Amino acid sequence: MKSLISTFTQNLDFSETEIESILATPLNEVLNSPALKKELDSLDINLLKKTLPTAGAVLAEHLPLFYDWLKNELGVQRVPDSPDHTTKWVVGFLNNQESINHLVELHRPVPHAALEQAVPRLVGLFDGVEEEKVRQEWEKAVAALCLVLVVDAREQEKLAN
Repeated sequence: MKSLISTFTQNLDFSETEIESILATPLNEVLNSPALKKELDSLDINLLKKTLPTAGAVLAEHLPLFYDWLKNELGVQRVPDSPDHTTKWVVGFLNNQESINHLVELHRPVPHAALEQAVPRLVGLFDGVEEEKVRQEWEKAVAALCLVLVVDAREQEKLAN
């Protein structure tokens, strides 16, 4: 399985050193950083919106097994019953109805270690998408959102210790 850092470097326009630096930065600074803004602005929102049915099909097919893995292998307590909420959230985000801050709040209960282990597998759900540009854009979008979640999880762990 790919590592967390390599998942980010392969799907985002950041070097390993830049990713490590971002992961050590407080969430507010990351959210307000020109680097993250540039990465999010580089997403092809029109392509993502156009290919939502593809993403929805991928999520519907693979998220149930992913959720089982989170619950049974990683011990995550609160796991969704179905992929519907994730698909709806992605649609809402692409239509500017959901915020990254809300995504962070929703994922705060997920243990830090489990979240980090889950990122490569979650991004990898799109590996089977045949059209390269579509696959890359969805992997990039998911990786960018996961980067923010990992930054927050690390910050919350520091605050707790």
